[in-house]
Amino acid sequence: MAREEDLRRVLDCGIVAVVRSTESAPLVDVCRALVDGGIDVAEITFTVPDALDVLKATRKALGDRILLGAGTVLDAETARAAFLAGAEYLVSPTLDLDVIRMARRYGKLVMPGCFTPTEALQAWQAGADIIKVFPAELLGPGFFKAMRGPLPQIRLMPTGGVDLKTAHSFLEAGACCLGLGSQLIDPKAVAARQFDTISETARKYRDIVKAYRASQK
Repeated sequence: MAREEDLRRVLDCGIVAVVRSTESAPLVDVCRALVDGGIDVAEITFTVPDALDVLKATRKALGDRILLGAGTVLDAETARAAFLAGAEYLVSPTLDLDVIRMARRYGKLVMPGCFTPTEALQAWQAGADIIKVFPAELLGPGFFKAMRGPLPQIRLMPTGGVDLKTAHSFLEAGACCLGLGSQLIDPKAVAARQFDTISETARKYRDIVKAYRASQK
């Protein structure tokens, strides 16, 4: 039941924030800024120094205010470590069936990265909840519209190059949600500890999601 509830939360938010940085110290505050801006779904990538400690600290600080996952999960061992640290879902840049199996074992969401229809279908049949299309900027919204024709059952999330100008186009083409990294969390704002700037940008993206969904009613 928790997995379905978590999936609903991701879809309701419409955005998965990709928290990636060369420093770990400000990331709890970055996640807090995202929540303040209306984005309550975020992944801490394993490229972050001491990523597991950041996961634990963010979970302790924000609790249920945020649905916290682990990103850049490349193997089953890392997946298990993420769950033990409190991650509620996994995101990968690539397709690894063992990662999907580990998520299923723990009853958690998993969003593997795919680049072709064949990979997307293979991941979906293995039990993926959402397919992360990466890097989305190389494929564009047209890929999503084309994929939705033969594979309408597969939930697609563009990640990599989605910005304020293209976000609406990806949603219109059939994306169930958006994966947003540096376009949402400006590294310069993180370095300067300008958390209000991150909250403001978060609100802009949430407004795009809300406006698109309102137009579909």
